[in-house]
Amino acid sequence: MPIYEYRCEDCGRVSEFLILKSDELFTPQCKRCKSQKMSRILSRVRVIRSEESRLESLADPSKWGDLDERDPKSMARWMKRMGKELGEEMEEDVDQMVEEAMEEEMASKSEDESED
Repeated sequence: MPIYEYRCEDCGRVSEFLILKSDELFTPQCKRCKSQKMSRILSRVRVIRSEESRLESLADPSKWGDLDERDPKSMARWMKRMGKELGEEMEEDVDQMVEEAMEEEMASKSEDESED
């Protein structure tokens, strides 16, 4: 069953419509402002993947190219990407948590080196 997307020419909102019969006359109406001045737009393709497929994708080392475990921002991006793949949105403070953890690790390494 195709889902078509239309952009309202008055307010700019994109609305989705499920069209059951393609031969049926259909006039889209904006879901926000009820305008009928709508233009059809190209939709992004959506692919439903199994949990196994998502986990395999995460385990693929070729997708870790930009991961630098010494860079808190790189770690935060990686954690957000993992969360998205697993269907869990990461909170905004992930960057801060990763940075704090990295600072603690760096401080502990500095202490270990100064003892040697």
